[in-house]
Formats: sequence, C-alpha cells, structure tokens
Amino acid sequence: METTETTYDVKVYKILTYKGARKTTHTVRWVVAGKRWREPFSTVALAEGFRSELISATGKGEAFVVATGLPVSHRSKSAAMSWYKFAVEYVDARWSQLGGNSRKNLAKTMTATTIALLRTKPAQFEPAAVRTALREWAFNKNQRAAAPGDVAVILKWVERNSLPVSAWEEPDKVDEVLRALDTLLDGRQAAAWSRKRHRRILNVAMKHGIRRRILRTNPLPKGKETTAAAKTTNAVDKRSLVNPDQAAALLDWVRRRPRGGKRLHAFFATLYYCGPRPEEAVAMRVEDVTLPDPDSRDQWCELLIHTATPEVGKQWTDTGKIHEERDLKGRAEGETRTVPGHPALTRILRRHIENEELRPGDLLFQGEKGSVLAGSVIRRAWRGARKAVLPAHVFESPTGKRVYDIRHTRLTKWLNDGIPPAQVADWAGNSVPVLLATYARCVEGQPPDLKRRLEAAGDLPERPDVG
Repeated sequence: METTETTYDVKVYKILTYKGARKTTHTVRWVVAGKRWREPFSTVALAEGFRSELISATGKGEAFVVATGLPVSHRSKSAAMSWYKFAVEYVDARWSQLGGNSRKNLAKTMTATTIALLRTKPAQFEPAAVRTALREWAFNKNQRAAAPGDVAVILKWVERNSLPVSAWEEPDKVDEVLRALDTLLDGRQAAAWSRKRHRRILNVAMKHGIRRRILRTNPLPKGKETTAAAKTTNAVDKRSLVNPDQAAALLDWVRRRPRGGKRLHAFFATLYYCGPRPEEAVAMRVEDVTLPDPDSRDQWCELLIHTATPEVGKQWTDTGKIHEERDLKGRAEGETRTVPGHPALTRILRRHIENEELRPGDLLFQGEKGSVLAGSVIRRAWRGARKAVLPAHVFESPTGKRVYDIRHTRLTKWLNDGIPPAQVADWAGNSVPVLLATYARCVEGQPPDLKRRLEAAGDLPERPDVG
C-alpha cells in the first residue's frame, strides 16, 4: 500500500559546499521526523533554490512526507497521475524515435513494471492474458486503438488499479519493482543482460518524467547500488565457434537439403566467408556483388554492405511488414562497407545467381516467393544441419548454436590469420575497441610468432665489464 504518513517536524540546515579535485558539490541538508536527508547540486544557485522551497514550505505550515522527506506539494503532480497513464504517454512520446526491436523491448519493460505497480493482483484474469494485453496492445501505439473487447476490459482494470507515479518516491516500492524486473516467471533470476536492459530503459523513462516535472529526481539506484550482480560481457564464448571441418559438413548438408537447399547454402556460405550480420545478408541485392571475370587470375569477389533488414514482427513496424529496413548498425546514415569474398564464395555466388536466374535489382537471397528470406527458415535449416551433422554431445553444446555464431567464427578466423584488427573491424562493421573486447578471448596460436618477433628484435647491447 502507498505510504502517506506526514509530519511537521522539519529542520533545514545551511548548504554544505565540497570542493573536490574535479568538481564542486553543494549539498542541501534537512531533517524530517528525525531522519536526515541530503540532496547534492552542481551549482550553488540550484542548491539555494531547492533549500528555499523547503524553507518556504515550512513557513507556510505545509506537512512533509516522512517516506520521501519532501513537502506534500512536491507529490501533487506525481500523485495525480497513474503509472499506467504515464507509461502509455511515455511510449507514445518515444515511438517515432525507436526501431522495431527497441519498441518491443520498451513494451516488455513497461509491462513488467506496470504489473509490479498494481494495487492488487488481477485475480479475475489469467496472468498471461494481462501480460499480453499490456505488451502487445497498451504499449504498442500502432495497435492500441484496435484492441479487442477482452483486451480492453483488462486494460481498463489495469488503469483503475495502477499506483500513482508518486509510488516511485517510496524506497521500498522501488526495491520491490526492481526485484520483479530481475525475476523470471518461474522465480529464477533473469539474465544479467536482461536486467541491465530493463534498468537502462527505466532510467530514460525517469528522465522523461523529470523533464515533464512529474518527478523531481530519478528514484532508481545509482552507481554501485544499481546491481552489482548484473555484470555483462560481450565477449564471444570460444565454444560457440565451429571449426573448418564442422563448417564444411554443415554447409554440405544444407546444400543437399531437398527444399531450398542450394539457395540457403549460398546464404550460409556468405556468412561463413564474409561474416556479415544475418540481417545484412538478407538485405543484399545481386548488384551488391562484384564478381571477377571468369578468366581473371584474381577470383576474389567483393560484397557491398549498405542496408540491414532485421526481423522484428509486423506489429512493431510502421509499414506492417515483418522486416524493418534500416541503416547499418553503428554506422552513420547512408554509410556502406565492402568485404572481400574468398574465391570459393565467388564460385558459389556465381552458380547461385545463374541457377536462380537473378537480375541485378533482385534480392540475392530470396524466400520461396521472392520475398525477404525469413528468419524462421534460416534458423530451421541451420538447426537441421547441426542435428544431422554434429554428434549428440556437440549438438547440445554451444558450438554453432546460433546462426550468428557463423559470423563470430569468421571474424575470429580473420584475427587468428593475422589480419590487422583495424581491417577486420572495417570489414565487420565494428569499431576496433568493440572488436577486441568481443573476440580477444578467441584469438589463439599467436604467442609463438610474437615471441619470435621479440627475439628477432634483439636484446640490450652488451656493455664491457667494469673492474
């Protein structure tokens, strides 16, 4: 339940100024019902303004809320707005700025947070139905107006039973919400990356509330308080990489697949030899491939990567299509990159283009009806290859478990083959720091060569003995 205890026992002290090596902090100090409160500010003007508000409130005989240490007037706007209404308005404000996957992640975070901020559990509805109503309808600007009747009933109930935004001013409630976000439906702790993403999304929402003067400060824990356990790493697990023999067997199985095998073989071969992200490969067109003259001694081809079409679900895109077309990840708008393709890939792509009778403007890798190659088809083919080719214990292991692991395998191989990291980063569409942080654990076999280089550089020149 919401805490509403108030008091008139308030004392406001002088501003405490701390001059550090890098910045000066001005801290307002006050006591409410015996509990000490502190609020730091970067400028003396801000600190004096806040202190004046506290003194003014005490002068008017205004009560202070014990749980927050603030005058009752500070709660007025946040107390008047329900969290559900705030969350819906925030989603709408952010909608046009976000891509499909970001919209989906925002909806997931708002759903979990809203359920944690209900006055009571919705016992009359199935829990899954409540989650679906919030995630797929309430927090989807494109779908909300078309919510079916049973969904509308659930959302009306949620709106009536949502706690006010002022609930965030209660530390115990903040802890309760964060625990809910950190916990899966089966009671287990959520993955670190999931917990981190929830907090990142909520922090942006809180800043929105502050800008709109609904919240005065960000109530989420800061620094070490956030969650010491939620440590994440982008480093690739070496066990996920496939060796050349495994790659050859997997690609051969895909090629022999009765339904669309040759088409999919060309797709997976492109991932293996050039390392594009899957959503970049499915966006390529025939004109993006430069094939050498068949009689040329140099049989390396070249791929132009310029677009990505991630699969996000038609309910999250503005076009109503399953795929969303966007610029390359981490690159400026309209930026492209070129990647060299091994002669083996040249032969595969030349044969693929001829067999499929593709024209320059056609998608290089198509679904059965000429549309974008579906992610479900790609994943199903890759899983079938792993199950058929790999021994049972390897199939159950991380080895090549995700289609994306083919890209990891190629980037790692480039690094292990001695290609300079800057060049690998350029071909991969990464920055050098991200590349090294991601693949450093997978680079191997180089210490002996490095030792030989160091030995060849020689030792310190010998100096004559001094008697």
